[in-house]
Formats: sequence, structure tokens, C-alpha cells
Amino acid sequence: MPQPLLTPHPILRMASQFSPRLWPVLPVVLVLGGGALLAADQIVGLALLTLAGTILGTVLLFRLLRILHDHSLRRMRRQVAGVVERDAVPAFTTDADGTVHYQNRAATSRFGADGQTLRRRLEGLFAQPSSTLYRLQRQAEESGAAREDVATCSGTARLSVHQVPGGFLWRLEETAGSDLEGRAAEPVALPRVIVNSAGSVLSINRAMKKLLGQEIARWSDVFPEQPRSGQQVTLPNGERMLVAATNAAAGRKEIFLLGDAEMQSTGEEGQGLGFEELPVGLLRLGQQGEVLAANRLARELLAAEPGPDDRLSDLVEGLGRPVGDWVADAFAGRILGRPEIVRASHAPEEVFVQVTLRRGQEEGTPVLYALLHDATEMKALEAQFVQSQKMQAIGQLAGGVAHDFNNLLTAISGHCDLLLLRHDKSDPDYADLVQIHQNANRAASLVGQLLAFSRKQTLQPQLIDLRDALTDLGHLLNRLVGERVRLRVAQPAELDLIRADPRQLEQVLMNLVVNARDAMPKGGEVQVTARNIRLEQPLSRDRAVVPPGDYVVLQVIDAGVGIPPESMTKIFEPFFTTKRAGEGTGLGLSTVYGIVKQTGGFVFADSVVGEGTTFSLYFPAHEGTRAAPEPAEPAAPVLGPGEGVVLLVEDEAPVRAFAARALRLRGYTVLEAEHAEEALEILENPEVKVDVFLTDVIMPGVDGPTWVREALRDRPGVKVIFMSGYAEDSFADTQARIPNSVFLPKPFSLTDLTATVQAQLS
Repeated sequence: MPQPLLTPHPILRMASQFSPRLWPVLPVVLVLGGGALLAADQIVGLALLTLAGTILGTVLLFRLLRILHDHSLRRMRRQVAGVVERDAVPAFTTDADGTVHYQNRAATSRFGADGQTLRRRLEGLFAQPSSTLYRLQRQAEESGAAREDVATCSGTARLSVHQVPGGFLWRLEETAGSDLEGRAAEPVALPRVIVNSAGSVLSINRAMKKLLGQEIARWSDVFPEQPRSGQQVTLPNGERMLVAATNAAAGRKEIFLLGDAEMQSTGEEGQGLGFEELPVGLLRLGQQGEVLAANRLARELLAAEPGPDDRLSDLVEGLGRPVGDWVADAFAGRILGRPEIVRASHAPEEVFVQVTLRRGQEEGTPVLYALLHDATEMKALEAQFVQSQKMQAIGQLAGGVAHDFNNLLTAISGHCDLLLLRHDKSDPDYADLVQIHQNANRAASLVGQLLAFSRKQTLQPQLIDLRDALTDLGHLLNRLVGERVRLRVAQPAELDLIRADPRQLEQVLMNLVVNARDAMPKGGEVQVTARNIRLEQPLSRDRAVVPPGDYVVLQVIDAGVGIPPESMTKIFEPFFTTKRAGEGTGLGLSTVYGIVKQTGGFVFADSVVGEGTTFSLYFPAHEGTRAAPEPAEPAAPVLGPGEGVVLLVEDEAPVRAFAARALRLRGYTVLEAEHAEEALEILENPEVKVDVFLTDVIMPGVDGPTWVREALRDRPGVKVIFMSGYAEDSFADTQARIPNSVFLPKPFSLTDLTATVQAQLS
């Protein structure tokens, strides 16, 4: 923790706090002395005299220490002044009330000698100096020092404070945020105002004051809408002008108002900024869309030097219709003031430009002014939003399809289990039944991948050491890669723990390793590495931001054919695949994406065509110890009579038929109901004894949790089993409020069903 600078000796500090004044003590000493002289008993007189001398000596000692403390403070303040006197940065020393006791040469040169408090000196430099100074001073009192970056009218400033004897030392380091900010002090003829993120005016030049006829405190004092480039505003005098807004540091925005005169100015002496140096990109267009002129920022934004034969259609694309038609509509006055976003054709990277067209006159000839604004970041946010909406829609579709599929698969695999009970391995039909069962399990795995993508699967996370997971999977992964591909696993001696579902983590590793194997048809090496990293700053890439912190990075690296750039943005989408028909479902990477995101991690891909691909998975590191392995589930009870009554409520007839037969085969008494209303009718008979409610969650009419809560009012001791094709997380909060309840996900086998019922009854 930072300490106060130049701290006095502790004894001197204590003396300064407890030093009593001399004059109130003198009467007490005189009274005690007089009492000693008048005392009849010599011993009493001596005691009073000793007490008076002790009090007087203590007071004099504390006064001496106080004088030494004050002298020490003055000496230390002189030392502080000597250190900062020649500092190029303005520095001040203040007391706790903010009164300035000293300021160095840089501060006097920058702010003058007027003003008794630091707040008055900083007024006009940035908004709300009082609250900023109070906040920093409180932090310095607690930790010894504090600092904060604030937005000023000409850039940014770092205000720092240290606690020193008797007060605080302040330093103010000012920096310009951009070239535009550096121009804030220059004589600019354009009307200009600088506002912060809240719309408060930080600076306004003379041209803007003259144009508005007043000095404003907020942009909204004159204009009702938020400022944006290309917007046309009406001034108090009725004149309409074009807004040119540029973003600066610390959330500030620099706003210029442009009229025809400004957009045509040549920058001659006395005219301030000319067309070439306007703070926004600007084009002059002829009636055929030819570029008559382009200023410096427009050329930089379009990454082009348009000549006399170039047209706007040669510089931008992606409008959705011919650019020439757009220009013609603008000349006709049909689309003026409505911005369009296009892509710069000649930019080496993807650059999007917002273009606003406005008509004008130049020597009697109609022209168009095209105001250009960089919209790359806006387009990236739009693409991110569209992508998230698409992913959400696909996820909802996947979840709904998975629910219906799980009901079908429960009936298929369940009745297959019933048939297998009546056939042994020597039966001719046994192999066919096994094939049906295996393919039903494959279909269930496919549904699980859909749920993983939609992030609606049920996870059972626990603390995992990736080294143990990689060791346990080593043999299986070696079998997966085959003989032509080598698998090399590299991991450090120490690795932080992560929190994940072990089964799903295995699925992630297998999918990535299989993809790496398929990318190397002629053989090669797949590397699986894991390491700890610490991010001091947020990591931004691929439309995601990884916050600072400790992470475990798992990488799967191959030397295969690579992924083409046009496919990189689609690889995590479901059913997207570059493999031939029959070689994959296109769900492998989407499953990886869903599991990693549901675990709270991040996944990124880097690929070079012909050289290979690297998948990097970032898992948040966790502290703690790894959980002990869960005890093995008890074996399912053998066939025989069972005990207990089960009320089975399921709207899907095939699932209900399988579950009822399976439980009756185990000896349980089963009462069947097609919906919740029928189940409640059965329970109205007090003679009916029920030990377990086995109910679907989602049903027409009253759902499972609702009817169970109503039934438990009269039968509080009954155990509950909820079954559903949806993930448990979708109603986990509801289930948590129902006592003695467990969840059985669909599809389930005969063994799963009977084991769950037996566990509830035991």
C-alpha cells in the first residue's frame, strides 16, 4: 500500500495531537504549589509539590515536542517544494480544506497566482473539479496516494495526489488526445464545440458562440437530438447546417457545423481551416457521380487518390443498389440527409464508411457534398448483434427440436431395452436390436451436440486439473488420431484448476483432435498444450473481449490444410462443414463453442492455408482443491418384485407406455395419467397411496412443477422425479423449491429409470 511522503517521527506526530496549551495548566500548578506551602503535614506538602512539578514538566515537554514537530513539518514542506519547484508539471500543496499553501513555477505559469483553493484554480479545465478533488483526497487519506485520468477541453489530464505532512501534494499532467484535440487551441474559423459523454460542453470557440448567439452549457440547450455526423440542424436564426462529429479520447466528442461556405473554402489566409484540412472527410461530386475534389481525411478513409475520371461508384461498394442511382436520387432531392453505410473498395482491410449526401451550388452548377464518417466500429457492433441474434434463434430452434427428439428417442431406446430383455445373444434378432439401440444412442449424442451449441444442456461442473484430464484421455485420443498422425501432449509441471463438466470437456478435446486429424490426410502431428497465463489488459479479438485475470489456455495445434479466410467466420456455426457428404455433421466445432461458452470460457481459431490451424481455449482459473471422485452408482436392482407405488404423468403415449412397462417389470405398482388434471383426480381419493411422483416437466395445460406443488400440500412426504427433454437449468430454480425432487434427463434407458426410482425410494 502506498505510504504518505516524508512522514514525521511517530513521537512528534503523537505530541502534535496531544500537546496541551500552557495557560490553562498554570492555575492548576499554582494551586497545587500553594497547597504544598500551606499544608500542615510535610509529606502531603511534598506530594503536592511533586505533582505540580510533574504536570508542569509534562506540559513543557509536550510543548517542546510540538515546536519540534512544527519545525519538522516546515522543513519537510521546504523539501517537497524544493523537489517540485523545477518540475515541468504543475504541482500544488494544500491542506485538508483544499487551500493552496504552495505551487511551483509550472503551476504559476499555467494557472496564475489567483485563487486561494485548488478547486478555483482548476475551474474551467475539466467538469466538476470539486467532486474529483474530494474523491481523490479521500482515497489518498486511506491509502497514501491516488490518481485519476480526467477529460479536459484540450485532451486528457492525469491528476495525482500524495499525502504529505500537514496536507497533500497534487500534480497535474496534461496530454493532448489527438491531432484534432491539439487543434483546439488553434484559431479555427469553423464553429466548434467539445462535449463529454454526458453532453456537457467542455469548450466552445468564438465562431460557435457567434453562430448560436449565446454560450451554451449543454448541446441539448439548443439542439434536441444527440449530435451525429451527417445530421442537419436548424440554428436559432433559422439557418440549416451540417453536423460533423468526431470521437476523441475519454468519451469526448468534437462537433463542427458546416455550411456551403465552409465546404467550399480553399484555406486562403484569414479563412482558418480550408477544404483540405476540414476535420471530417468530404467529397465534391458532379451530376454523374464524378469526384470533383476530395480532402485529406476523405482520401485517407477511402485509401484512394481519386482522379478526374473516378466516380463515387469506383470508391465504394455494398450499397445494395447501383451507386449511380443513389447519386441521381440525391440530386433529385429524394434521399438527402439519410446516411448510408458502404464499404471502401480500395482499403487494404475491411473499412466501412457512413456517407451523407447534401446538395449545394458551386458557381451556379449543382454539386453534391458527401460527408464521410468512419463506421467500421459501428458495423462490427452491428455484425456482432446480428450474429448473436442468429445464434439465439438457432439455439431456440435447437432446444425445441431436441425436446421432441428426446421424447422419440426415449420411446425408441426404451422399447428396444424391453425387447432385449426377452432375447439372448443366440437369438437371431439380438444383433438387429443392438443396432437399433446403438443408433438410438448416436441420435441421442447428436441431440446432445445441438443442446451444447444452444447452451441449454445440463452441466455438472467441478474443479478439474487439465493435466489429469489429458492423461486420462491420452489412450483414447491416440486411438482417435490413428496410425498416420502422431499425438504430442505438452503441459507444465503446475497448472491452475478450472471449473468444468469433465464429460463435456472430454467431448471438446475429442472434437478438436478429430478435426485436427481430418485436416492432415497425409499424416502429421497434433499438439495439445496447456499453460497458465495472466491477462493484465482486456484481450479483444473476434468480436469478443476477454477480461483481465488468470486463465488456463488449452491449445490444439495441427499442421494440416488450414481454413480459408472466407470460412473462418462460419466455422462455429451449426451444420457448417467443408467435409464431403457423409464425413461429418458440421456440429463438432459448434459443440465446442457451446460447451466452452457455457463453461464461462472463450475459444479462438487461427489458421493459415497450407500451414495449419490452432484452436485456443481460455478457461478462467479457479482456486481450491479438486473434488473427490464421486462414488460409483449402485448397480441396478435385478428383476424381481419391487415395493412402492409410482404415479406416472406423461403426455407422450410411447414414453408413458415404455416407462410403465419398465417399472412394472421391476415389481412396482404404476398409476398412469396423461396430464396433470388426471393425476390430481387420482390423488383426490385418500385411499390411493403413492410413494413417488414421476412426471414430465412440460405438458399441455398445467405443467409438472405446478401440479406437484399442489399435490404435495396434502401429501408432503412423497418423493418427486422430474423428467424432461429440456435441460435441467431451464427450471432449476423451480425444482430447487420442491423438496425431495430429482431430475431425470431424456432420453433415459430402462436401467436409468429404474435406478432413479429405486434411489428415491431407498
